[in-house]
Amino acid sequence: MNIDDHAEELASDLGVDKAEVKENLQNLVEYSVPVEEAKRSLRRKYGDDSGGSSSGPTAVDIVDVTPESGNVTVTAKVLTTGQRSIRYQGDDHVIHEGELADETGRISYTAWEDFGLEAGDTITIGNASVREWEGEPELNFGESSTVSKADDVDVPYEVGGDRDLAALSPGDRGRNVEVRVTEVETRTIDGRDGETEILSGVFGDESARLPFTDWDPHAEIEEGASVRLEDVYVREFRGVPSVNVSEFSTVEALDRDVEVGGPTRMEIREAVDRGGAYDIELVGNVIEVRDGSGLIQRCPECGRVVQKGQCRQHGDVEGEDDLRVKAILDDGTDTVTVVLDRDLTEDVYGGGIEDARQQARDAMDQEVVAETIADDLVGKEYRVRGHLSVDEYGANLETTEFRESFDDPAERAKAFLQEVQA
Repeated sequence: MNIDDHAEELASDLGVDKAEVKENLQNLVEYSVPVEEAKRSLRRKYGDDSGGSSSGPTAVDIVDVTPESGNVTVTAKVLTTGQRSIRYQGDDHVIHEGELADETGRISYTAWEDFGLEAGDTITIGNASVREWEGEPELNFGESSTVSKADDVDVPYEVGGDRDLAALSPGDRGRNVEVRVTEVETRTIDGRDGETEILSGVFGDESARLPFTDWDPHAEIEEGASVRLEDVYVREFRGVPSVNVSEFSTVEALDRDVEVGGPTRMEIREAVDRGGAYDIELVGNVIEVRDGSGLIQRCPECGRVVQKGQCRQHGDVEGEDDLRVKAILDDGTDTVTVVLDRDLTEDVYGGGIEDARQQARDAMDQEVVAETIADDLVGKEYRVRGHLSVDEYGANLETTEFRESFDDPAERAKAFLQEVQA
């Protein structure tokens, strides 16, 4: 049933104008209110408390909950709790969110009212609606739902939000981490209330490094500081988990230094199968330098690469010279495109922009710069560090370190055989 059908049904039941009902319904749905919850809200608004349903919700196990389940009753243990502020219909609204579990599985939830949930509580939620969120079902409950204490349920999941960075996944809510701030900068963005100052950077612990955004800048988040953050949520940013700190997060300085590990060594296939990874190290052979490498031109407005004086966004432009390498790295399990910025390209080329311009003028061919780079790189093994993203265009590594590997192949084969035999 689409929005039009829902609006027509409501307008008929309530005896009000369909266009008005549809506008109100669309506003609520656009701000992530589940459609059934939105319909109940509008019924209350127009003085109809019947809920428009003659049958009660079905009691189900979490493993059986799907986005098509409609309204359900679930008994589960609260694993995590968190808060966040959203805006719909022009008003700020605090939602409560986290994760629930029973013996059969676990599921994310959003509570549109404060039910006083705490990690470790076992509760029965009546008349919860289900929606799809980031590809998975999510329970939603509010004014027309009931929440009551229930007998304890044993679950095969960890209660509480404490996690290492490596264990975080997009969609996590109510997480707690202890990290060191390895990079931080203040940025001004166009937020929902106009220009807003935020912090962004990188957190690190022994397990991993991840990007973060602090939407309500906390003074404790400064470069080099070791802090404990409670009630953070995780979203995907360029294919990797990103830690989000909100006005409801607490940040406390630690009386110890959090050790930060180096990059995570991975095979290319493993990294690609994960859909992206932050601060990883790959080792493989460069088998090709792709078109679009060497001396290139970028749009002065947006920075995109210019082809024959044309920017895809700004049309005819006078491009600005830059240096870049896009090389195919192969480790025997899969391939990835490693992208080197100007500084790293200058290192492998052995010269700067002016050197590249002069070589291109002498040869009367801009492609000679890429050919020179390819002659030096192709066939050699490299140890590459960076951030991997995977999308419809393939797997690309934004490279932060690129150096030739001088590992002994015999020693590596010996170590591999020892692992297999163990």
